[in-house]
Amino acid sequence: MAENVLKKSRRRFSYGLSAAVCLAAAWWATPGLPILRTPRASAELRAAGRAIFEHEWEPHDPLAHGDGLGPVFNARSCVACHFQGGPGGGGNDHNVTAFEVHPTKDRPEVTGGLIHKYAVANHLLEDRKSLQRYFPIVPGGLRVIEGCQVLTRDFDPIRTQSINSTALFGAGWIDRISAKSITHQSLRTSLAWVGQELSADFTGIPPGRYRVLPDGRVGKFGWKAQFATLTEFVAAACANEIGLGNPMMEQARPRVEVEYPSVPPDLDRDQFRALVAFVDTLPRPIRAVPANPRDRAAAERGEEVFAQIGCATCHTPEIGGVAGVYSDFLLHSLEDRDSVGGRYGGGEFIEVPLPVEHPRPEEWKTPPLWGVADSAPYFHDGGSATLADAID
Repeated sequence: MAENVLKKSRRRFSYGLSAAVCLAAAWWATPGLPILRTPRASAELRAAGRAIFEHEWEPHDPLAHGDGLGPVFNARSCVACHFQGGPGGGGNDHNVTAFEVHPTKDRPEVTGGLIHKYAVANHLLEDRKSLQRYFPIVPGGLRVIEGCQVLTRDFDPIRTQSINSTALFGAGWIDRISAKSITHQSLRTSLAWVGQELSADFTGIPPGRYRVLPDGRVGKFGWKAQFATLTEFVAAACANEIGLGNPMMEQARPRVEVEYPSVPPDLDRDQFRALVAFVDTLPRPIRAVPANPRDRAAAERGEEVFAQIGCATCHTPEIGGVAGVYSDFLLHSLEDRDSVGGRYGGGEFIEVPLPVEHPRPEEWKTPPLWGVADSAPYFHDGGSATLADAID
């Protein structure tokens, strides 16, 4: 009797374990759950958020609960860098200078930030020279292989890059794309590429990789996919671009000899919630089909070519149930046309390399193409003035 009960228990356990394995395998093979709830907020909340988005901030601004604009900043409002096609669009020529400090023996962590264009006082102004005081050149820190020789050279850990402001339309939809959808897309493209290589077809596009943040989440906002959520992205933009401290992030402090004092957040929770709600509910761009039959035929032919030559491999038309986004949200290697300092690769190496999960200097996230008509200039550095330039 007891033996029969034990057999039944083992059988049930075996069935349960098999079912769990099958479910896990099925989940692993599926692209994740589609978006079930569209971005929404009350009209009053969106209006309050828009007012903050368009507000021209001043030092000690009456709307601020801290010190207002700054102390260092790149613009006085959100709309100054996001205006093409309406509030929330691309930024045209409003590039910012970002920096990343690569690890060294004395400082093993990666540090990043902005070199701000403006400050509320002259003694707070930043430049690359002042940054070098905090992160000096490492004598002999770079080793270079030349033939059979290994030479040492001074290593500049600072790398600067000119970054173009992105359009925010449809950001709420992107925020709702699951990490599972992004990792599944990465798996699909990787398997397809490996299949091409095994069949001796070496014309395929190397797959990108998704960014795993230190806390294990998948990044999808920012040119380096450095933010997992829209809320974090908005918080960082407020703090770093305008100098507005908020409930999630302190304002950027100038890297100068006299330390700037701590102040209360400029935006309170209600103001910040309204701002995020406005950005979250910015409409997603909808593709406009040309009314003219000739233009419509040309667009349809262009769509065929877009898929045939491999553009759609990275600019995936649909992901996570969001149609028309045209991005895989993966990091891909591109030639960087406008970077200074800290570069290593090929026959160059340093003693403390970047962490494996950290984006390489030449890696950039695939930008969504919806709304691309109102997003010039193009690429992370704004180096292509027109769509034709970008495609070339």
